[in-house]
Amino acid sequence: MKKHLYKAMVQLTNNPIYSDILKRFATSKMSGKLNQSFVNAFNINQEELQYEINHYPTIHDFFIRQLKEGAREVDVSPSSVVSPVDGVLTEWGTIDEKANFYVKENDYPLKKLLGLKNTTRRYIGGTYMVFYLSPKDYHRIHSPIKAKVVKRWALGKYSEPVNKMGLLLGEKPLANNYRLITELKVEQKHVALAKIGALNVNSVHASHLKPQLEKGEELGYFSFGSSVVLLFEAGLIKTAFATDEQDIMIRQGEKIGTLV
Repeated sequence: MKKHLYKAMVQLTNNPIYSDILKRFATSKMSGKLNQSFVNAFNINQEELQYEINHYPTIHDFFIRQLKEGAREVDVSPSSVVSPVDGVLTEWGTIDEKANFYVKENDYPLKKLLGLKNTTRRYIGGTYMVFYLSPKDYHRIHSPIKAKVVKRWALGKYSEPVNKMGLLLGEKPLANNYRLITELKVEQKHVALAKIGALNVNSVHASHLKPQLEKGEELGYFSFGSSVVLLFEAGLIKTAFATDEQDIMIRQGEKIGTLV
């Protein structure tokens, strides 16, 4: 029962009344009394926490927690591309000639996700990866590669859940939810990282505004449930997984591909 309640707090819908009630509770001092219960319900590793559990005044503060230095090992090979988040790599493949990618057998147009026509074209024939973050996961987002920041922009107003049911029954939440997008450039090719909220406006927060990113450097964080979509131009990377592998549990900093 508790686990279902906690999931509801961090995977809210775009119903403004329901969302507002749970959001207010999650950011109240009263919710902080549930932090240990939240940890127990999701079997969260307390040894990784930057601070003791009683340091976090609300369940929201705990949700956006940072980790101890060294808690995540980033693959240091110059040619490696690493996971930007902790979570499940649910889908990956090739962006088709119509600039679509596919999640749960639904097509997602890049022009809807990115909102910029010229930007969309460059990813045709490239690679996409979709990462889902559950309530138990570390919700900070990091750069998958050392790169120059080309541009940043935001799209969308409201958000639906991005869990399996939300992806199956929602109105293509990965392309319609509120999202912050960062486009990077490496080896004269582009990488787009779309940080997709699953609550409402401003559930995604930027924490990096510099022109250059180091591999593994923090980009931002999610206040509530969320997903990340990574896009790579054609010929930039070779993925580290077989095409028939499904739902791979992965940690931030682990290798997901190699620069070609």
